Amino acid sequence: MAAQAQQETAVGSVPDSVRDREISVEQEHLDRVYRRLEEKIHEAEFLMHDAAKRGQVGTPGALAERDAQVFRAGVHLNRLNNEYEDFLFGRIDLLLGKDGKKGPDGAYTAVEPAEGAVRPDRTADIAETLHIGRIGVLDHDYAPLVIDWRAPAAAPFYRSTPVDPGRVVRRRVIRSKGRRVLGVEDDLMRPELKAFLGGEELPVIGDGALMAALGQARTHTMRDIVASIQAEQDLVIRAPAASVTYVEGGPGTGKTAVALHRAAYLLYQDRRRYSGGILIVSPTPLLVAYTEGVLPSLGEEGQVAIRAIGSLVDGAEAGLYDSPATARAKGSYRMLKVLRKAARGALELNDSPTRLRVVAFGRRLELEAQDLEAIRRNALSGTAPVNLLRPRARKLLLDALWSRSGGANRHSDPELAAELRSSFDEDVTSEDPFIEFLDAWWPELTPKGVLAQMADERRLGRWARRVLNPGEVRRVARSLHRDGHSVHDIAMLDELQAILGVPARPRKKRELDPLDQLTGLEELMPVREESQRERAERLAQERVEYAHVIVDEAQDLTPMQWRMVGRRGRHATWTVVGDPAQSSWSDPDEAAEARDEALGTRPRRRFQLTVNYRNPAEIAELAAKVLALAMPGSESPSAVRSTGVRPRFAVVRDSLAETVREEAARLLERVDGTVGVVVAMQRREEAARWLAGLGDRVVALGSLEAKGLEYDATVVVSPAEIADESPAGLRVLYVALTRATQQLTVVSGERDEPDATGVPDLLRD
Repeated sequence: MAAQAQQETAVGSVPDSVRDREISVEQEHLDRVYRRLEEKIHEAEFLMHDAAKRGQVGTPGALAERDAQVFRAGVHLNRLNNEYEDFLFGRIDLLLGKDGKKGPDGAYTAVEPAEGAVRPDRTADIAETLHIGRIGVLDHDYAPLVIDWRAPAAAPFYRSTPVDPGRVVRRRVIRSKGRRVLGVEDDLMRPELKAFLGGEELPVIGDGALMAALGQARTHTMRDIVASIQAEQDLVIRAPAASVTYVEGGPGTGKTAVALHRAAYLLYQDRRRYSGGILIVSPTPLLVAYTEGVLPSLGEEGQVAIRAIGSLVDGAEAGLYDSPATARAKGSYRMLKVLRKAARGALELNDSPTRLRVVAFGRRLELEAQDLEAIRRNALSGTAPVNLLRPRARKLLLDALWSRSGGANRHSDPELAAELRSSFDEDVTSEDPFIEFLDAWWPELTPKGVLAQMADERRLGRWARRVLNPGEVRRVARSLHRDGHSVHDIAMLDELQAILGVPARPRKKRELDPLDQLTGLEELMPVREESQRERAERLAQERVEYAHVIVDEAQDLTPMQWRMVGRRGRHATWTVVGDPAQSSWSDPDEAAEARDEALGTRPRRRFQLTVNYRNPAEIAELAAKVLALAMPGSESPSAVRSTGVRPRFAVVRDSLAETVREEAARLLERVDGTVGVVVAMQRREEAARWLAGLGDRVVALGSLEAKGLEYDATVVVSPAEIADESPAGLRVLYVALTRATQQLTVVSGERDEPDATGVPDLLRD
């Protein structure tokens, strides 16, 4: 058992004590930074107070000097206050550089290491550590506490890769909330080195620990494999962004990490080009939480938006799951026809009036139901969104009323006729009966309102005639009765938003702070400024298109979801990351058609990641059996390591709950990190109850939630249940079996038909 524990540690398991110690180290530095920030804020406030005293002198020169000093101090104070939250997000540990000069931010300007920085025995000392944050902060001796992420000294944080590391040995992402450090994640740029910081070996947390173990292996073969991993990932990170970059790779090849580093690299390389924002789309909220810990927003105007596919529509959040059959109906291209009919059909609801009566030229003019129906059909023949067709409908109503009035025959002079028509339109449209009629007859429709109308099965059946079968109509209508939305509902809401459109509204004027008016400084500086987070959130809400779009786990997007994402990148460059073998969508060809439509005619550049450095060979070999069933002829990525610990097979004895709990507890004793328990989607809540009281290191996951995540150990419960969930069930099972970095346990029930050794039917040779 001791040998096994050593072996597990060698492949990247980091004891909690090491992780906690490193978090404490970063917490101490962050505390020091905040103390310095508070001092700087007090200094700015003192300058503001001092400037106010200067105004009492009364001479024109003193007043001008006061205004200038107030402006400078106020701008500085506002900037300090705005950048205060989630201030620090990165760190780089550097070798001694060739050039000993210091830049204006107090950091050395050297890019390449000095000769002798790495000793012949492949050991080295860390000569300089830089923390990266939203603005630069110097201590009392003008040494850098934080480097502004836009400064030249911060460039290695974004540009360094294992192929071209420069002076960087370790790159650390720091995840914080306010003044508290929540976690750290390391990347090793030089895994072949044994580096020392303050006389102790440089600790490494996360995937970097695994790469350190691989890079420091004694065999040249292993070092060559590490170099291969780094080279193929580096090609993707630095690929030109003038087109669509496809990145494919099996489980454990680092697709997500590569995509995130690519986002940071592109933004730093060409900040002006990507000031329009980078959108990263992840399949689940769980993966978003992981992604946000790896890639910060980078501070300046929230350039990087990380959103789950179920969170792309503001004001709506996916929290429900659809059955596979319901999801297939909602996500397919067919739903587009249903939504278009629903948007127009919804106009006829809400007790739409069937007669219009107005008074003009001293006469009562009427339009009956037949006239109104013809006008509506004529108006809807336009190509604009439904809500934007209201002005067209209004004009057609006025044309019909004008024709009934006989006003066209009153004047032969064109100018007089035009003047009379203008007067007629003004009189009619100012009447309350006409205004009330138009509001009721052509109301402004909302996506949520139309979706609610689709919950009526008979109504949806009319709108979906010859598009959905009766069973699909029934399932979709019933799913829309629930309180909340599924991820597929979000795509439908977005499509309805495009079909309906939003009428233009006048922008509200920003209210001035009364203090600005009292001091007369409203033209010099804004005394009240929105915070950095408020500004980022506002810009994210206002932004509807992005300069670069990264789609993670792209193989899972439905046709309707591709349409939703495509609308946000009409003029963007793209990075599309996925693995067809892990697709949970039942019709990949239909999704590929929608993907190609979203990406347009941009040229494509493809990359393949081939090395699996997450799973031990023992787990990868088992998962390959399912891949052969799910996608015959597909090749698994090559696993680079072996632990000697084979997957464990357990059979349900008295109860499924007790067996799963026992196996999860067993793994908690054998690994230092997290344990994921993966079950069929319908068992998610049930599984959470099974694990109650085992602690925070164990989590229950539905099969679709596990995508993109990894755990030190996993328990996969009933492979047959997962495989039978949907037509893509075998591919979903393949995903579930490839989440573990160390140990895997498979629990079989009666449906799995386990043999005498507990191996389920799907996993036998």
